[in-house]
Amino acid sequence: MRFDVFCSLAQTPRPGGLPEHATILREFLDQAMLADELGYECVWVAESHFSSEVQKRHQHPVIPHWTGEVGVNTDICQLAPRVFDRTSRVDVGSAILNIVAGGGPVVAAERVATALAWHGLDPAERRRLRIGFAGGRFEFIARTTGITPRGAWEAAGWRQVKQALLWEAGEVFVRLLRGETLAAQDVAERWLGHGDFPDAEAFEHVASLAGVAGEQRVRVPRRWDFEATKIVPDRRADLLRLYAGTHDAGLQTHLNQFRPVRAFNLSITPPAVIEATHERLAGAYNLDGGKWQRSYLPRTTFVFLDASAGASRATRRERAQRHAREALAAYWQAMEGTLDERRVADAVGNALVGAPEDIAEQIVARFHPDDRLMLWFDFFPRDGRQVLIAMEEFRHRVVPLLRDAEFGGHEIAHA
Repeated sequence: MRFDVFCSLAQTPRPGGLPEHATILREFLDQAMLADELGYECVWVAESHFSSEVQKRHQHPVIPHWTGEVGVNTDICQLAPRVFDRTSRVDVGSAILNIVAGGGPVVAAERVATALAWHGLDPAERRRLRIGFAGGRFEFIARTTGITPRGAWEAAGWRQVKQALLWEAGEVFVRLLRGETLAAQDVAERWLGHGDFPDAEAFEHVASLAGVAGEQRVRVPRRWDFEATKIVPDRRADLLRLYAGTHDAGLQTHLNQFRPVRAFNLSITPPAVIEATHERLAGAYNLDGGKWQRSYLPRTTFVFLDASAGASRATRRERAQRHAREALAAYWQAMEGTLDERRVADAVGNALVGAPEDIAEQIVARFHPDDRLMLWFDFFPRDGRQVLIAMEEFRHRVVPLLRDAEFGGHEIAHA
């Protein structure tokens, strides 16, 4: 089993108020250096853009109840060198890089290529840049950078159009990073059919607005129009790993026609979806990447660990559960403005919560021994020191309990 760390770099309320942005950045670097020291394999970093406080004034705010900033990392290509300069073993990953907004896939591919060229100048360098990419979660970021409907029919089918844009952007991004010389016309246009919409009425409404009433599909014109292009400088392909941040089975398979593209999971995903993804990519994964492995699908999980000395296991469990309920309740209120106790309870039930012994038992019960877990320690923290303590306690108190554990009859060989 492999363990990574996920860092949100979010500005959220603490007992002393909102921390300064510089404090969050410094705390992140401390976490990255400790992750390297403790043997975590990768530090995955969330990306956000523009002030979520200011977007609350928009005509259609996306997260009107969030206090602070959703995230203060805007560019993995500037952040990663800061980590690599301070560490010796740990990889750095984006979770996720938005390849639709902010200039689109050509610009994104060039930035990644440039970062890799500098990173790989030392022939002895082995640490990888792991790029999780997708279309972004928050609509205000897309709108701010010009990704908006181009007419009434796109507005009516905007959710489906955005997915078509991700197909287009994903192919451009992957093929340019493969080293191809590519023009927009080399990328097939996307078409939307009945199966892309919740019901026939929704599709027929969009088709009518698009002027193709009675047809079986609607063409989505290309968003990015460019002549033959190749990105420079040259870079070492062995230092790059790509992860598609989508559960779209067709897109996962499509991208693997061009180069190995793994999958990225950043949500509480039903186990059936996880297993279906493994089964599908076992057959679709590009052969240049070797045989598909379960560790190629990192799985995010919240960690609320209490390993305080001198307290009983029951007391530590109760304190961790209380912290989990408080943090997750604050999150859902910030995201939606209401508190859904059932949703909070479900989230706590899916997190790793309790004393070290509890968390080890939960990992054994829920995960496969070959899984890769992205451990989310900095979720609504009380302070930065708390995150460092939890990272250390997990490595020293939880992992040793897993070395001899059995997962459904499978004994862990490496933890």
